[in-house]
Amino acid sequence: MSTNTATMGAFVDDGEAQAVYLAAKRRLLWRRRLLPLITFLALLVAWEISVKVFGIRPFIAPAPSAVFHVLVAKFPMLMQNLLPTAIEAISGFLIGNIAAITIATAFAYKDSLEEAFFPIAVMVNTIPVVAKAPILVLLLGNGMEPKIAIAALICFFPTLVNMTRGLRDVNPQQLELMHVLSASPSEIFLKVRLKNSLPYLFSALKIAASTAVIGAIVGEWIGSTVGIGALIIQATYNFDSPLLYATIVVGSVFSASFFGAISWAERYFLTWNVGGVR
Repeated sequence: MSTNTATMGAFVDDGEAQAVYLAAKRRLLWRRRLLPLITFLALLVAWEISVKVFGIRPFIAPAPSAVFHVLVAKFPMLMQNLLPTAIEAISGFLIGNIAAITIATAFAYKDSLEEAFFPIAVMVNTIPVVAKAPILVLLLGNGMEPKIAIAALICFFPTLVNMTRGLRDVNPQQLELMHVLSASPSEIFLKVRLKNSLPYLFSALKIAASTAVIGAIVGEWIGSTVGIGALIIQATYNFDSPLLYATIVVGSVFSASFFGAISWAERYFLTWNVGGVR
């Protein structure tokens, strides 16, 4: 009887400890969500007050209320310009990362390929984006193609580096065990190398999600009549600061949403990598 009582007491203690842990985890989660939101709202209030107190002219720094008014009044026009930028960024993201993953796989199995082509990839990556953009516009025309190419080039290098490292940074004992079990090369790649590379890959994809949008916008600066980049240039030349800020907000929200989608995919697919995913 005493043994059963002790067992039940231990179970209750474990349940209470788990409840305390879950409550603390929820508080930490809410703090992580609320603190940035409160800080952001405080900065907006300080910005609004500063504009009114110091009499800052709207074409220099518009008040957040003016920017919000433009967001509401010109929302359809902003969304119309966001669409081509989103298409360019997502297309470049897919093309650049697929190419990087494919080449990284070849690098992981052939050192000679990496020795031959990796320095070239580094050299191309060192060329500033604003220098690549005019060349690609001349080569590909003034449509979406050069913007997609710029976004792809920006995404390519971080994914190439991370994916190559992830495919190679494998525990030798795992490879030895797979050989002992007579695993085929494809099984070794899928169950050991590819699985090991996924945390590295998602780290690169989160970077690429933001940089792809930047690449598309920079490409639109060089030559385009539609898109977030073109709208930024038009608002700047017209000294329409509220529209300029509103356009930047729309581009930033899209970029953050893209980043959030990749982060969600990381948590969904990498449930086994608990220590590496926050």
